[in-house]
Amino acid sequence: MLVRLIYASRSTQPVDDTLIRGILDQSDRRNVEAGITGVLCVCHGNIFMQALEGGRDEVNRLYAKLVRDPRHTDVTLLDYAEISERRFASWRMGRVDLDKLNLGVVLKYSEKPQLDPFQISGQVALALLEELMNTAAIVGGG
Repeated sequence: MLVRLIYASRSTQPVDDTLIRGILDQSDRRNVEAGITGVLCVCHGNIFMQALEGGRDEVNRLYAKLVRDPRHTDVTLLDYAEISERRFASWRMGRVDLDKLNLGVVLKYSEKPQLDPFQISGQVALALLEELMNTAAIVGGG
């Protein structure tokens, strides 16, 4: 059974290209074997929003590991759903910097010009991710 999980968290260390590359490299190696696809979003410099798709057991196992990971805190589940098909099947782990998006896209889903994933619903998070996918804002990890 396929599921999609969307969560937000805050990094406990400075977020830079090296950290992001490390996360994506690790995801590339592990997600292929586990059949997990998804998208990693970075906003406000230290906030992550991530969508994970795959088998229920694999996604649950990965989320449990992420919750215990000391590299981030305030891990908050935004949405969890059984799905009939993947929306992010093209990415082992795609990525997008939400702070570099067109302001109109962010304001479509956010009260303020900087999106705070902790202040949106899981449905809004999914709608934003789908728009990012449809506008080719998601890159890499394919």
